Amino acid sequence: MKRFMTLLAMMIFSGAALAFHCPADMKKIDAALDKKPTLSAEQMAEVKKLRTDGEAFHKAGKHQEAVDTLAKAMKILGV
Repeated sequence: MKRFMTLLAMMIFSGAALAFHCPADMKKIDAALDKKPTLSAEQMAEVKKLRTDGEAFHKAGKHQEAVDTLAKAMKILGV
């Protein structure tokens, strides 16, 4: 029973941790975009789409999807 409760607590808190991670990632992306990075038009469009999609996932409570999506944008930006 203790193992189950520990596992349950870890699952609950990991979701909360991811929820707080998303806004930090979005701020990093926004800061990188403010510096006018040298990206192709296609890359810039992809970053903006990923940023928008990541925020939408975050607001929908799909935090793992948000983190994954925002990570793709940060990779393109080199953040």
